[in-house]
Amino acid sequence: MNALTLAVPAGSDCAPAVRGAVLRERGQREVFCGLTGIIWLHRKVQDAFFLVVGSRTCAHLLQSAAGVMVFAEPRFGTAIIEERDLAGMVDCNAELDRVVDRLLARRPDIKLLFLVGSCPSEVIKLDLSRAAQRLSVKHSGATRVLNYSGSGIETTFTEGEDACLAALVPELAATAPGDALELMIVGALPDVVEDQFLRLFAQLGIARVHSFPARRAGAMPPAGPNTRFLLAQPFLGETARALEDRGAVRLDALFPFGAEGTSAWLHAAAVAFGIDEMHFRTVIAPGRERAKRAIAHAREQLGGKSIFFLPDSQLELPLARFLAQELGMVPLEVGTPYLHRAHMARELALLPAETVISEGQDVDRQLDRVRAARPDLTVCGLGLANPLEAEGLTTKWAIELVFSPIHGFDQAGDLADLFARPLRRRDVLKV
Repeated sequence: MNALTLAVPAGSDCAPAVRGAVLRERGQREVFCGLTGIIWLHRKVQDAFFLVVGSRTCAHLLQSAAGVMVFAEPRFGTAIIEERDLAGMVDCNAELDRVVDRLLARRPDIKLLFLVGSCPSEVIKLDLSRAAQRLSVKHSGATRVLNYSGSGIETTFTEGEDACLAALVPELAATAPGDALELMIVGALPDVVEDQFLRLFAQLGIARVHSFPARRAGAMPPAGPNTRFLLAQPFLGETARALEDRGAVRLDALFPFGAEGTSAWLHAAAVAFGIDEMHFRTVIAPGRERAKRAIAHAREQLGGKSIFFLPDSQLELPLARFLAQELGMVPLEVGTPYLHRAHMARELALLPAETVISEGQDVDRQLDRVRAARPDLTVCGLGLANPLEAEGLTTKWAIELVFSPIHGFDQAGDLADLFARPLRRRDVLKV
């Protein structure tokens, strides 16, 4: 048996208020690792391939999470680290080169290859950065090879996307001095949602709009001092910093969840590009009204209900703001794995003053607070949901909020329904 083998799965624009102290938790954590981000990234960049350098456990995680079919040809796989690699009996770099050579020979359509680090590859100190540089030179002209870490050591699962995009930023072309301003939407979105946003920006009159990541490796946008960017996802702190290092400017805004969040997000771009205020209101009015009508039915179910967010994805703060501001829910505590004060300032300013904000995770302490509060709905990871349901608490799987299209006006009703559904189920099952 080869030591390193390829296992492809079978199948208002006012300044935000300053919020007070944040409860910082440091203890046992319960989250998926950053490899999980591959599940949505491999669908987004259609000529990229994600090669995880890891264990059989990594391969099983990806195949289970993706739910790939037997005859599927996915754009990810695992170069499995075997016992001989761990024992130092073979040259891991030579084995990795062999796997990559075989992969690219079989899949010449791959234009961008990511070597994704895992816990096992980091434990044995396999230098994937140097391997990516070596393989990029070897396959120059056909495939670019980059690397990032998807390890679950001290990270949470959405940071996989952040690490991937941050690795791409240095590869982006530079904008030319004197070029007109360009807008960049940063964060992987479902194609249908991305298309909706692009249509809205076109109607507003913002002509030069790019998505990052693009759908093809060769269509990645340029970046430079002429770039203004909007974060579509709240977990892209390193990507934002990398873009700012290139001279790009982040547009401060709420995140595009619900009618209000989406309106504020679009307005930040309109202001930056000098769009007339009346024209802006005219363009967004139909979508905004559709969103408000779509969430009205859920407000009756959710209004006045309490909710507790355990830290999972970094989506927690903007989602809690949406639920409190537009649906009348009462967020008791909003936990997030990491709190980026600058990116979240506007979200924090709109949360009720009595809401507890916690950063980091100590599972036992947070579960004690959940049990004491007895919220109407608890948003948590898969591993905690069933035990809490057994204790009589109603839960919502946090990961479903990452995998579902929830951004923008036309998804606002679906987003509201994701929170209303567990409460409806509870009411139906109540005896």
